[in-house]
Amino acid sequence: ILGFSTPPGRLSMMAFILNALTCALGLLYFIRRGKQCLDFTVTVHFFHLLGCWVYNSRFPATLTWWLVHVVCTALMAAIGEYLCMRIELREIPLASAPKSNV
Repeated sequence: ILGFSTPPGRLSMMAFILNALTCALGLLYFIRRGKQCLDFTVTVHFFHLLGCWVYNSRFPATLTWWLVHVVCTALMAAIGEYLCMRIELREIPLASAPKSNV
């Protein structure tokens, strides 16, 4: 069903891309480490590949399926890592209590 020529194919590809963006937000809230974003993203997409293989009883062989999933993996990892790095690089507040003069 994935393809550039038909409206349902384009809609499915847009759904995959929007899913990658929302999963990048999930990386921010559940993983919270920039170093682990790529590992988690590849693991999720690997399990999706296995699920598609079992569900369809054949290995996905179409070029558009692989292109969409490579793009979605890259988007999810890059945006998730960017968001996590922004959280990790925040300044730590040091002024917690007033100092006393001795």
